[in-house]
Formats: sequence, C-alpha cells, structure tokens
Amino acid sequence: MEKNTESSENWVNLADVATHLGVSQDTVRNWLKSGKLPTYKAGRQYKFQLSEVDRLLKEGKLAEE
Repeated sequence: MEKNTESSENWVNLADVATHLGVSQDTVRNWLKSGKLPTYKAGRQYKFQLSEVDRLLKEGKLAEE
C-alpha cells in the first residue's frame, strides 16, 4: 500500500515557517496579508505545510516586490 506523504506531513506554525525560510515573522505575516502564502486556521493559529511553502518559494511566488 502506497503512503500519501501529503496527508502524513506535520503542520507547522508561522514561527516555524519563518525559521525554515530564514526570514522574519513579519515577512511571513506580510505574505499572508498579500495573499502570497496560503494558510489554514486551527482556532486562532495559522498552520502551514512546509512542502507547500517550499513549492511556492521554488516557483518564485514568495519573492518580495
């Protein structure tokens, strides 16, 4: 049986994304506000999947304008 890696991937928070990318949390918040970075809400917290963040970065969609 093949394992679906997307569904088994851990969810991370905003601080984890900032650390992973080496940017400030304010930069991540700006990407959220501008719609560049899709997010999911769990209660009052934003949750992300690093594979999705990495994909957007590789596609150049997180570049500062």
